[in-house]
Amino acid sequence: PPAHSRSDWIGPPDKHSNLRPVIFYVPPEESALERRLREARQEAQASNQRFWARHNRAFRQEKEEFIYSRLKAKGLEMRDESGRKATLNAEEMADFYKDFLSKNFKKHLQYNRDWYKRNFRITFLMGQVALVRALRWLRRRKKNVEQ
Repeated sequence: PPAHSRSDWIGPPDKHSNLRPVIFYVPPEESALERRLREARQEAQASNQRFWARHNRAFRQEKEEFIYSRLKAKGLEMRDESGRKATLNAEEMADFYKDFLSKNFKKHLQYNRDWYKRNFRITFLMGQVALVRALRWLRRRKKNVEQ
């Protein structure tokens, strides 16, 4: 982002995780509380990035292995006569999706728990930052009225 920017910047989707990375704006006079909030948001983003990159990599690999094994069982090759990639029908792929989700249920459950914990922490910090800013604004307003 340009040096004069005063907001977060969101990039294009990452090719591994499909998540859009965020470059967080750091104000010049960032308070300790605002820094804690920004760092919590950055950690949540990094954690999501790691999880989904690993998850998507495993998904693609297992999907290819599943397709290969099913095609091989049918006596087919990965590519047809015209060179196009062979595919399976929706019902066969539904078996893969069901098995993949079942096999990864505990990982998803743990990810969701961690996600909720991180987001509750971020929400709490956002509330604190908003309260501090509101009190600061009220003090300035009161001071201006008295003058």
